[in-house]
Order: sequence, then structure tokens, then C-alpha cells
Amino acid sequence: MPGSAPLSCLGPWPKDVGIIALELYFPSQFVDQTELEQLDGVSAGKYTVGLGQARMGFCSDREDINSLCLTVVQRLMERNGLSYDSVGRLEVGTETIIDKSKSVKTVLMQLFEDSGNTDVEGVDTTNACYGGTAALFNAVNWLESSSWDGRYALVVAGDIAVYATGSARPTGGAGAVAMLVGPNAPLAFERGLRGTHMQHAYDFYKPDLMSEYPVVDGKLSIECYLSALDRCYSVYRNKIHAQWQREGHRDVRPEETYFDRDVEKAFMKASADLFEEKTKPSLLISSQNGNMYTPSVYGCLASLFAEHSASQLAGQRIGLFSYGSGFAATLYSLRVTQDHAPGSALEKLVSSLCDLKVRLASRQKVSPAVFSDTMKLREETHHLARPQSSQEDASHPRRRPRRRRQHLRPRRPSEDPETLGSEAEDTRHTKLGGAPPPHAPCCPHAVLSDRTNSYI
Repeated sequence: MPGSAPLSCLGPWPKDVGIIALELYFPSQFVDQTELEQLDGVSAGKYTVGLGQARMGFCSDREDINSLCLTVVQRLMERNGLSYDSVGRLEVGTETIIDKSKSVKTVLMQLFEDSGNTDVEGVDTTNACYGGTAALFNAVNWLESSSWDGRYALVVAGDIAVYATGSARPTGGAGAVAMLVGPNAPLAFERGLRGTHMQHAYDFYKPDLMSEYPVVDGKLSIECYLSALDRCYSVYRNKIHAQWQREGHRDVRPEETYFDRDVEKAFMKASADLFEEKTKPSLLISSQNGNMYTPSVYGCLASLFAEHSASQLAGQRIGLFSYGSGFAATLYSLRVTQDHAPGSALEKLVSSLCDLKVRLASRQKVSPAVFSDTMKLREETHHLARPQSSQEDASHPRRRPRRRRQHLRPRRPSEDPETLGSEAEDTRHTKLGGAPPPHAPCCPHAVLSDRTNSYI
């Protein structure tokens, strides 16, 4: 795994820029969606089948976006034996805004204090679920530019997805992902192969800055999502000169098929085997933890690696579709290295994610009534400095600033590296900071999306 020494930025264009290491954090408690269906009095399967979610992770009032990101970054650095002076760029993608001026990235800089490294570029990037992808692209562009100084880039995507009482509440979730980006990566970007579409729409937005809850137009959001997917795929396809479209389909406008049940059923039947093979393995985190917003598509990527061995993944291509309401979307692809030998970068990446099922199983199950009470408490204390719930379910210690001064007391690093993959108390930070004072062309191995209930 990468060490602390900076990489050489001299010589030719850096080769195989991509993801070297990946760390995932999710809350230590969840609510069962079947039990939530019963409490809400809805038909059986509305959440578990309709949304594809068996469980939904959630945070108490002791965790916020800062604590989630602090935890996932510290875990990534410790698990991979990295020193903070080996990082030259740190960028955060999030839509969970608790300060209208101060970035989450600046909060994370407290982890760098002991190293003395303050020469770290990047701030926060925001556009609904797309912010993490934009931050990742910025990191890749930095490594492939004249600005690169030979060090790694660190990309963090984190969010807490909560909704007001009603039909949207079961679509929530929470979590954070940290990705180490550099050259000679086991998971490399396919240079130049991106299809992007951006457009103005009010399908999902958060106009009330005093509330965590969004305003959602569900039908419009689905239409925007599918339209963005079609357009991104068209651009991506054109870039690799894949002329696959049949003449008989050219007169059909894609938008006319979005809510056609017959078309949906036909497509699902035709692609069922491909879905089981290529996409379903990536849905572990989505089905067990729910919607994480910006980290969702990268939680799918982690799930894919947790469900396969290094030898199974070697040489494969992975297609990812990232959509953020408002809206911004990109379809792009990654290529897995051929080298899967013991001790290789790919083998280490896969090994670091093989404990996801164990970590998910170790979480605490709470009743729907307790979940509802917790959401009510978050609603009432979102703007307050002092949390009200138990310390046990927190990550980094939460301390909101009093007037103008704020200090983080980081949790102590675990003495046993093996505990870094668990939800043990000493591996989490509590809430701190906040208010101040269809598959891609050429059959990639998997198609991942940041929509938990999407079918591509």
C-alpha cells in the first residue's frame, strides 16, 4: 500500500491515474424497512421491493457531516499507513451544508496539524449527489496537470440524507467515502471517456437553509434522471465510436418511454441476466444502508469490490453513472489493472473492503419508533450546539463552536489496525462544527449508479 513519500512529478504524463485506496463509513445503527412499512401502514414491499432497501442507516444528533468526514479520512490514512504530508490536494463533495461559509475541507485540516502540512489545495464542491464526482474529477485533473507536485489527492464524499415525515422518509441514509487518488492505480480512469449533461431543473432542492429537509418533485426527478442518463450515454457512446443503435429505433424519442410500463417490463426482462451479473453485486451498501447522496455511487463501487475477488475483477471495466439533482450528470468508466498477484495494489484494495458485510452485520438494529424519535430530535436540535442523545452512537466528538473559537479533540488512533474496519467507539468521531457560533458500451464489468432504486 502507498507509503508517505511523495511521488515523482517529473517525467512523462502520469500513468493510470485513478483510485488507489477507498474507505467507507456508515452509521452504527439502522432501521428495518419491513418494520417501517408496518409502522407507516403501507403495503408490504413498498420500501423493500419498490426502493430496493432492506435496511436504512441513520445518524443521531451527535453526528454531522464534519464528524462523518473526519472519521472516514482518519480511517483511510491509518489503514493505509499514510502520513498527512503525502497529500497535496483534499476536496470534499457534499450537499449537507451546516455552514454557509466554512467548508468541511477546512475542518478536516485539523487532522493535518501534527504533520505541519498546510500546503493542501481544494475546498468543497456542491451540487446535490454530484458533488463527490465533481471532486473526484478535479483530483484527477490536478494529477494530470502542470499543478501536480507529485503527492496524492484525497477525495471525500459524505452526506446525511433525511426527509420530513411522509412518503420520502424511507429513502434516506447516511455515510461517507474517502478515496486516495494517484498514478499507477489499480482502478484507473479511462482518459477522455466521459459523457456529461447539465441542465436547469427544480426536481430536488433545499431552499430552507434552517432545515435538513429537501423539497422534492418525484416524477420530475425521475424524468430528469433518465433524460440525463440517455444524454450522457449518447455522448459517451459517440466518444468511443460505438454505432450500436438500430435504424428501427431512431424515430422513438427516449423521453416518451420514461413512464411506459410496457417498455420498462420489456427492458427489465431483456436485461435481467445482465443486471444479476453486472449490477446487483454493487447494491450491497444501497440495500443495507440506504441513500447516502454523494457517496452512494462510490458505496456501490465498494460493494462491487467486496463481492468479488481480485482475480475476478482483474482486467474488467466498470461503468459509473453519477447524477445530482438540479441537475448535473456524468457517465464514465474505470479500468481494473490486470495485476492481481498477492501483495499487488488491486489485491490490497479488495482486501481492505472484504469486511463490509461483517461491519454491516455488527450494527445495532433499532425500532421504527426509536428511529422516528431520533429524526424528531435531529429536527429540533439541528441548529443547536449541544447534542442531546447518547455518546455511544457517535463518530468524531461533536463540538459546535461557541462564539469564535473551536477546537477538535480527535479520537485516539486505534492501537490495533484490525479494529479499523469495525464500528468500535474508538474509531469514530462525534459531531463537531456546524452552524457557528443499461450497461456502458463494451460490456464493462458493472454499471453503478447513485440512485439506489435505479435500474440501468
